[in-house]
Amino acid sequence: MNTTVKRPVLVLIADQAGRLSAMVSGLGLLAIAGIICWEVFARYVLNEPTTWVTEIATYILVAVSFLGLAAAQRARAHIYVELVIDRLSPKRQQEFLVFANWIAVFFVLFCCWQTGIFIYGEYVNGTRDWGLLSTPQWIPELPILLGFVLFGMSLLGENLDAQTARTAVRSWLVGLLLVGLVIGLLLCGRQLVMIQGTRLDWGTLQICAVTILLIVVSSGVRMALAVAATIGGLVLLLWFARSAPILAIGGLLSLSILGLMLAGVRIAIALGVVGVIGLYGLLPKPQLLTIAERAWSSVNSFTLTAVPMFVLMSTLLMQSGVTSRMFDSLVRWFGRTPGGLAHASVGASAIFAAVSGSSVATAATLGRVACPDMIKRGYSAKLTYGVTAAGATLGIMIPPSIPMIIYGSTVGAPVNVLFIAGVVPGLLLAGMFMVTAYIWSKSVPGSAPPGRRYSWQEKFSSIGNIVPFLSVIGAVLGSLYAGIATPTEAGALGAAMAAALCVVYRRFSWKMLYETAVETASVTAFIMLIVVGAAILSWVFDYLKVPRTLVESIKGADVSPWVVIALISLIYVVLGMFVESISMILMTLPVTYPVVIALGFDPIWFGIYLVTMVEVGLITPPVGMVLFVLRGVSGNVSLKEISIGSVPFVGIILLFVAIMFVFPELIAWLPSKVQ
Repeated sequence: MNTTVKRPVLVLIADQAGRLSAMVSGLGLLAIAGIICWEVFARYVLNEPTTWVTEIATYILVAVSFLGLAAAQRARAHIYVELVIDRLSPKRQQEFLVFANWIAVFFVLFCCWQTGIFIYGEYVNGTRDWGLLSTPQWIPELPILLGFVLFGMSLLGENLDAQTARTAVRSWLVGLLLVGLVIGLLLCGRQLVMIQGTRLDWGTLQICAVTILLIVVSSGVRMALAVAATIGGLVLLLWFARSAPILAIGGLLSLSILGLMLAGVRIAIALGVVGVIGLYGLLPKPQLLTIAERAWSSVNSFTLTAVPMFVLMSTLLMQSGVTSRMFDSLVRWFGRTPGGLAHASVGASAIFAAVSGSSVATAATLGRVACPDMIKRGYSAKLTYGVTAAGATLGIMIPPSIPMIIYGSTVGAPVNVLFIAGVVPGLLLAGMFMVTAYIWSKSVPGSAPPGRRYSWQEKFSSIGNIVPFLSVIGAVLGSLYAGIATPTEAGALGAAMAAALCVVYRRFSWKMLYETAVETASVTAFIMLIVVGAAILSWVFDYLKVPRTLVESIKGADVSPWVVIALISLIYVVLGMFVESISMILMTLPVTYPVVIALGFDPIWFGIYLVTMVEVGLITPPVGMVLFVLRGVSGNVSLKEISIGSVPFVGIILLFVAIMFVFPELIAWLPSKVQ
């Protein structure tokens, strides 16, 4: 007897949409890497620089960022705060996941509606790009709409698939509701059709009504009431707070975001939903078209194409297997020193950081390579995972650094100068981590076994294992600092070299390359969705003049700069316990950046300070991102042990923040010498 439950048509369509999303975004990412490498080759070998690569690469990035959303959803790559959700039973976790997906559907429907209006307006007006290609803007903007549509289908399909009682009727009703919504929105036209005597418009009313009906049909009345109460509660809260002081409104917006995130809503969606409600309720007139404008303008940046290039490079390096060889080499050089493997772990993290740009990638790599070897040789779990967690934070300090790219593109600071400024702090932190590991090994009995002596022949013979990394570092940072390549071009060259290493070590296959590209595209998509959500929210903050009001309040209070920095540091330490690093940067920059600059601090100094505070958040118990990554690859080591092991290194990083404040020339010295 066949007991297989037939899946609804909409669920099957959603699955195919996710696969299509993965394929197109993965191939698009490889296309970016390929044409950027061609640009470098054409410029320096053929002496015929192209006129199209920068624009085309940026347009493909936009396509990858939005067409990859469905693939990221399918791979569960979108980040959420796990503090509350992971303490629930599996049944409750599933309910909160469905709830979070419905909140996302609400946001995506607004995005589809306004993006469609925006693109049609660009087409009618004949808007063209300012670049040399003079491209009609609606062409590169179209993938935004397609990406949101595929993302919405993936969310709906996932929620329908979560129901134990799957019926074809549900699927058809959902389809009919969506078709009716599309027809209704088309009848509304390009302008908001206001309901006389109210602030509401017919398009928004249709989206709210159809969202509730979709939930009733797919997940039941109880879920519909929960979503309606959440969205309606936020709307009423902000509506009645319109006459409150500006800083109070800013605080309510921040608490609303935090509340959604604690309920399991993806961080990017939480930012976007609160931003949409703010656009509708807090401004003198609803400005919903800002959703589409910010979705386009926040991602349409050639600087941001460096993000997927560095992610691709680090992923290919992990695939090549050179990381484990590098660690083995460092073990031979540090083997006899007390806590030698801990020093080797920090050294390997510093070297890997110089090619990865990501602390999470560094933690995942060293957690698989260094930690099992240290435990096997008798190191305590606390020292092993504590020092590995600390070393992983170097992934975003030692250049290249994805958070630095995000920060630089957001505030207009030169990314290459930020990279240079991160070298000295990164090396100093690595040295401080090693000193801490040495003291720990000497003072805590049983934390580290005696080291083994290696002959000079063994040491020198192992240097060949570090050469592949040094060659990639030399190509990436050398081309960048010599002015030969932009950060994006340096990242693409590094990715090409990492692929070549996969070939050399016989780890290359077309399947591996495709899967790596799809994984990178998913990571890129969720990062860029966070960028979009933060851009929408920052528009609300800027319109309400929250940053300016805060600056004026601090100036009026005549508070010492060190007090302000201490308070900002405390905020980042607390946020770091709950929020992922890039989200934390983009959530807070609209407020903290104007304050710090008004106090007379340099944008480069603040960028390095911000990255340092993000490092603290990555390893701060109870929910630092790096701690969870290490827990995931550790096997049977508890999160408690990993968290306890990281605490001394949290103190070291905070001590370094104080040193940075007292001696800001530590950051300015190397950029001034290079310039």
